[in-house]
Amino acid sequence: MKVYESGKIRNIVILGHSGSGKTTLSESALFASGVTSRMGRVEDGNTVSDYDADEIRRRVSISASIIPVEWQDSKINIIDTPGYFDFVGEVQQALRAADASLIVVSGKSGIEVGAEKAWDYAKAQNLPTMILINSMDDENADFDAVVESLKEKFGPSIAPLQVPIKEGNKFIGFVDIIKNEGIKYTGGKAEPCPVPGDLSGKVEEIRNVLEEAVAGSDEELMEKFIMEEPLTAEEIIKGLKAGLKDRSVTPVLCGAATQGIGIAELLGAIVSFAPSAVESNEETKGKNPKNDEDIVFKGDESAPFSALVFKTISDNFGRLNIFRVYSGSINRNTQLYNASTENAEKIGQLLVLRGKEQISVDELRAGDIGALVKLANTSTNDTLCVKENPIILPGVSYSTPLYQQNITPKAKGDEDKLGQALSRIQDEDKTINFRIDPETKQSVISGIGDNHLDVVVHKMRNRFKLEVDLSPVIVPYRETIKGKVEQQGRHKKQSGGRGQFGDVHIRFEPSGDMTKDYVFAEEVFGGSVPRNFFPAVEKGIAECVKSGPIAGYPVVGLKATLFFGSYHDVDSDELSFRLATSIAFKEGFMKAKPVLLEPIASVEVTVPDSYTGDIMGDMNKRRGRVLGMSMKNGKQVISAEAPMSEMFKYTLDLRSMTQGRGEFALEFNRYEEAPNDVAQKVIEARKKETENK
Repeated sequence: MKVYESGKIRNIVILGHSGSGKTTLSESALFASGVTSRMGRVEDGNTVSDYDADEIRRRVSISASIIPVEWQDSKINIIDTPGYFDFVGEVQQALRAADASLIVVSGKSGIEVGAEKAWDYAKAQNLPTMILINSMDDENADFDAVVESLKEKFGPSIAPLQVPIKEGNKFIGFVDIIKNEGIKYTGGKAEPCPVPGDLSGKVEEIRNVLEEAVAGSDEELMEKFIMEEPLTAEEIIKGLKAGLKDRSVTPVLCGAATQGIGIAELLGAIVSFAPSAVESNEETKGKNPKNDEDIVFKGDESAPFSALVFKTISDNFGRLNIFRVYSGSINRNTQLYNASTENAEKIGQLLVLRGKEQISVDELRAGDIGALVKLANTSTNDTLCVKENPIILPGVSYSTPLYQQNITPKAKGDEDKLGQALSRIQDEDKTINFRIDPETKQSVISGIGDNHLDVVVHKMRNRFKLEVDLSPVIVPYRETIKGKVEQQGRHKKQSGGRGQFGDVHIRFEPSGDMTKDYVFAEEVFGGSVPRNFFPAVEKGIAECVKSGPIAGYPVVGLKATLFFGSYHDVDSDELSFRLATSIAFKEGFMKAKPVLLEPIASVEVTVPDSYTGDIMGDMNKRRGRVLGMSMKNGKQVISAEAPMSEMFKYTLDLRSMTQGRGEFALEFNRYEEAPNDVAQKVIEARKKETENK
């Protein structure tokens, strides 16, 4: 593959609902550009984009794939992304590397949730957006209905550039609105044809709408439009480029990826209208790692080299760092510096990826996407540059993984292997989180959803030969007291020779501070307990609060005051007083109105307004409390509090209630007394768990 200058490079991310045809579109683009001689099929598991074993098995994309094609003396880096919501991290990586987005919508199904979310993603990143109405060869496809729904959902920027041509209800081509000519496909080949007479009125009407849309991007064009002078094709293209760049115009095209209809024209539109890498990076931003000051520069070939690693592939053969060049150029002799880790890196091979294919190249310039192998200290979100001009580029912003499960190896002794495997998986998937819970000792894995974690389980099996089980996470309950009691604890043991003796009187009461396990105080007068045994009593308390008498959960909010006791000159020692304290604790705690505390989370749910009632009703069923509501970006934000025990599967439930349109954030807030029925269930479950051990 030849070296392309920045002005000839287009980076476009393909977004859309799962099953809308994104991967098939990539295959069709490869075929149309001559890269492949035969189109692969998702159903056959032989596409260039979906090459992972799990993708082939599931027949859906799991990872973002780079698919470069050469068209009209330009290079288009297509980034094919998953449509399934569990793999949003891959979409977020792709968005960071792209200069424009293409949303694929089914001509049959219309706007689905994935398309709505794709629009929101592109809008949040301020990415120029085009839309392809795909599957127009389906007999139930309705171009006009989809365009109307696009306008209703996304606003007046929607601007069709084509009108489909049908013969006998069969999609055979389209009218190019800009050129005012028809294109008909026969035997897979496109041929010009006259505009069908029954479409002339519609074409004229759509062209007027298009002229009005593009005129708004340029004062001269607007003046001409107001004077009712027709715009030339060149003027429309000029306005389209400007309007697409500032998102005031969203061009809409049609096609049938499975038949290859409209794909060549789509690639031509990307080259003609989508901004080049240079046009997108006129003001590239970063930070100076030496003083944390902002740096703004033009991302072109003349600037010093800088690149962001936006994706990492880690397998049994090593790590592959995929990067986007933001300025300058890189070749095999470039002296790389990782400004994020402050390490020098040595280039082995400089590659361009096409699916799993690795193509060796001599140079990559600003705007291009490439890959490096065997970098020692580089991972996703690291900035590569030259040491003389260090810079830190903004990284990928990932969704917080909130779906948690306990993960355990099936074979004993594989715990170390589990940690190593998960570390490798986290290298390439930043929406996976793994931690050892210090309290429960569980290995907790967090992901975006159940399918996400299922993919991890299969990776463990296929890539690392490790079988694992997933199970629910233990809820971290707490125990405390509400009353006040004075309790004696006496330990005496005589077995010949020196014995053991310790006697304490301790007052137990709430401390009022739930952030601390306990507060220890002493009010001993007259030396009934020698001062040198005070630490032993406190140590006994510290040991006891680790496992409370109710159900074995840690104790919080306890105040223990030693106020009296007795000792033996010979038999009393530290151990005796610790044991006496333990006796006093267990008996006194259960007399002081003991209660079980459950963790309460602060929850913020963001949904379209139509789901508000369902969300609030569901929150009440979870024993939650709605605290307030507000509007943000046209959606309802519901603030609430709910028990953590009711929220572990909320990721899945919210997705089901809102068809994937809802989002939420959650964080621990405080502990609160559990209702009696809940406490009894927890205590019984804890007893059974202990008995089974």
